[in-house]
Amino acid sequence: MTSIFEVSPRCKELQKKLISFVENDCLPAEEVYESQVGAGDQRWKTTPPIMDELKAKAKSLGLWNLFLPKSYPEGPGLTNLEYATLCEITGRCPRVAPEALNCSAPDTGNMEVFAKYGTPEQKQKWLVPLMNGQIRSAFAMTEIAVSSSDATNIETRIERVGDHYIINGHKCWISGAGDPRCKVYLVMGKSDPDNEHKYRQQSIVIVPADTPGVEVVRAMTVFGYDDAPEGHCEVKFTNVKVPVANIIAGEGRGFEVIQGRLGPGRIHHCMRAIGMAERSLDVMIARVTDPSRRTFGKVLARHGTVAADVAKIRIEINASRLMVLAAADKIDKLNAKGAMRDIAMAKVMVPQMLQRTIDLAIQAHGAAGVGQDFPLARFAAGARTLRIADGPDEVHMMQLARFELMRGDEIREKDKKIKARRAQILDNGSKL
Repeated sequence: MTSIFEVSPRCKELQKKLISFVENDCLPAEEVYESQVGAGDQRWKTTPPIMDELKAKAKSLGLWNLFLPKSYPEGPGLTNLEYATLCEITGRCPRVAPEALNCSAPDTGNMEVFAKYGTPEQKQKWLVPLMNGQIRSAFAMTEIAVSSSDATNIETRIERVGDHYIINGHKCWISGAGDPRCKVYLVMGKSDPDNEHKYRQQSIVIVPADTPGVEVVRAMTVFGYDDAPEGHCEVKFTNVKVPVANIIAGEGRGFEVIQGRLGPGRIHHCMRAIGMAERSLDVMIARVTDPSRRTFGKVLARHGTVAADVAKIRIEINASRLMVLAAADKIDKLNAKGAMRDIAMAKVMVPQMLQRTIDLAIQAHGAAGVGQDFPLARFAAGARTLRIADGPDEVHMMQLARFELMRGDEIREKDKKIKARRAQILDNGSKL
């Protein structure tokens, strides 16, 4: 699975266990999970009992909290590269498998924030129950009234009054906020809006979900899916009061924290997307090679366009996997900031690849492809959303272009030297 990237024997053993767990437990449990979510308001008040069973089994197999890299004492000792290979496996069953392993967003990112920046008291109060799977969490950054792809636009105010912070803001698309198990928010807002350094204006504070003034207004839908019980919610914070001790890392360090949080998280999303693409391709191959399904006298796979589509998908999946593994490997070696270029490339390429894969798989299924009998319609909604989540394509493209264009002077200088050397060779009678 890892190609030119080597992983430890322990990781290989975990891969085998996880493949068996996903194929024998998670995938067969998908339909039961959806049926247990409930209907109407109950979708936001109950959690599927089968998930508790899956979590218990995952723990017994040692498939628990695999995401924290080995630099954290709380983690299982894996590298980002190794976890990326495991993430792909869970991506084949994205609604069930990641949560069953306590490795689902936004909890993974929030746990890493607590592990990296949290005080001993903050870790004991929030990280421990999160890592035990006893509670869930949300990360409140995106806002309803501003373009949040540029996080300097965020308007939520975090004002210090004595020994407390008062928070006022209107957030939207806050994943996990609808879950009855959500007990804590990490809220990003401006604590120093007049600071001349625009990336030092923001802070992140811990807000217990039951704090007065926290209001979950509604759950948003994603192409008609509400993703209950977690949801993606509109949330208001009105005169929310928390102790000063609830600050993460310190005032003005909000951007530092989110960059450390989002880098690995983007790679987790990308590798799960490759798992989704692999499953979509499997579903497509099963359909087009089914001897009972023929058009114009031939099995679908015998039509040239269908066969070509399968080949293109395989090429794109393999190329995307290598790009993600390379980014994960660079995070291990240079940290998330040092791997920004590779993360950005993966974040643009992989969701687009996934969209194309799902679209072709849907096409091969005809009307069935957009219905509930196959996972493709839900996958399509998730794939399209992924091109917006954790920063839209355009932001990553802009960042990539900036990295590349900075090489202009270097390229011109190198070209100048080549031309000078060429002239020297010609002057020497075409001899070196």
